[in-house]
Amino acid sequence: MTSDKKNISLLTDIFVKKGLADIVISPGSRNAPIILSFTNRSEINALSIVDERSAAFFALGMAQQLGKTVAIACTSGSAALNYAPAIAEAYYQKIPLLILTADRPPELIENGDGQTIRQKNVFTNYIKASYELSPDIENEEDFAAAEKLINRAIDETIWPEAGPVHINVPFREPLYNVIPQQIQGSILDFSEKIQNLSEKELLFFAEKFNSVKKILIVAGQGTNNKDLNHLLSKIAQISQVAVLTETTSNLVDAQFVDCIDNVVSTIKDSESEAFQPELIISFGGQMVSKMVKSFLRKHPATEHWHVSPSGEKMDTYFCLTETIKQEAEQFFYLIIPLLENRDSNFSETWKNRKEMVSKKRDEYLKTIPYSDLQVFDYLLKNIPEGSNLHLGNSTPVRYSQLFGSSKRFNYFSNRGVSGIDGQVSTTAGAAFISSKINTIITGDLGFFYDSNALMNHYLSPKLKIIVINNGGGGIFRFIDGPASTPQLEKFFEVKHNWKAEKIAEAFDIEYFKVENFEELITVLKTFYSNLKKPALLEIFTPQKVNSEILRNYFKMLKNG
Repeated sequence: MTSDKKNISLLTDIFVKKGLADIVISPGSRNAPIILSFTNRSEINALSIVDERSAAFFALGMAQQLGKTVAIACTSGSAALNYAPAIAEAYYQKIPLLILTADRPPELIENGDGQTIRQKNVFTNYIKASYELSPDIENEEDFAAAEKLINRAIDETIWPEAGPVHINVPFREPLYNVIPQQIQGSILDFSEKIQNLSEKELLFFAEKFNSVKKILIVAGQGTNNKDLNHLLSKIAQISQVAVLTETTSNLVDAQFVDCIDNVVSTIKDSESEAFQPELIISFGGQMVSKMVKSFLRKHPATEHWHVSPSGEKMDTYFCLTETIKQEAEQFFYLIIPLLENRDSNFSETWKNRKEMVSKKRDEYLKTIPYSDLQVFDYLLKNIPEGSNLHLGNSTPVRYSQLFGSSKRFNYFSNRGVSGIDGQVSTTAGAAFISSKINTIITGDLGFFYDSNALMNHYLSPKLKIIVINNGGGGIFRFIDGPASTPQLEKFFEVKHNWKAEKIAEAFDIEYFKVENFEELITVLKTFYSNLKKPALLEIFTPQKVNSEILRNYFKMLKNG
């Protein structure tokens, strides 16, 4: 059985034939043809999540883990607008989503019909492409046009880089009629293979590389890639090269300079030239570190190459000179045989500073009382190895950067747009589809904002939520501007005494609480020992002590 609406029946058939299987649907009536078409195909795994904003982030978490397109579908009107935060995140984080929004037919738009807005191109500023299917397929020409549109849209969610694509689907009433025969579509391929750089191009880049003595390779957000990791380990042995990574880049090697905030915070003006690159080679997504962006903008390189298969011009450091249309792994594989080791101490300068600040950090940690910093140190050492670790925005992702990267985890974070909305929902989607334990460390406001993440029937026992409850948006006590204003507590950090216990109880989530370091040691083991149901651990930390300890931490690194 399938809907009698040919446009969605055709879309469903091509979706399956393209090898896709997952869709997250939010309830409604105008999207009844989507529900009838997708849920009647045995090859499709259709989920139902009420809150569209949470549903979209849940799908994002699934697509993040699968590395393939997941669809989301909703009814018409404001329901579609609730998808916007997750779509923006998917766009900037390059995660493949296919967005299906049911709509009224054209004659009802702007004519006072209920649940109706202008949906065509509604996500224009943060979408790879937007399409609208015709509500009627009446002849072979209509059919061919719809078939082409659907194939192109699905391919564009992956090629040349992943991202969200929107298809608006108008339906005329009646909406609930079904027919026994599935509309059959054909597979068309709109992707193109990315061409390797020519020998001439490779020689051009290799000659420039070999002509300078200070090169920074800066890795943005990315997924675990052993081959890329191996290639960068090789290139990090070249004396004029320093490789800068973050936890979210998922690249780990003793030669890499991770925990870069620690390092950059210690660079004095008098020594900045020694750390300033002549050439930056960047790849991947967004960087977390505001400090490294500030340093490289203040002390710009002569050249900056950004490596991107889509050829995007990401001028993060305001000195972009070349965009290299290539996968990072392939670019380094092709160019490494052509590179020469120069007489330079640039690599050593960065690595020595990393070693020095790491020793200072470890000594400082022995002296501090119970606080966020102490809690993060313990968590990152004791969350089960092999887990997926999701880092909430604001303080959690920044704290993780202070401790460097570990092979113990695959790191994830919504750093595309870096909002606090959808952090728990994303992890819930990842846990649903993943065989691993998925832990989210989030701040209190991030958790409360996204507590609707718990309002669905697909919460895996492998979902572990750790809420650092320090009574508000702690990050605003670390920022010079808000920290010095009388509006700090009410309008920036939103000081509160809210607790997560009753929310956990409402959704049948196992709840744990910690109020000191001794309890943390005991409770964390229990928290992870039971994998029969999802669990939430709320760790209460002292708000004002946290900010003092972190400020003193950076003073200690800088001044010794």
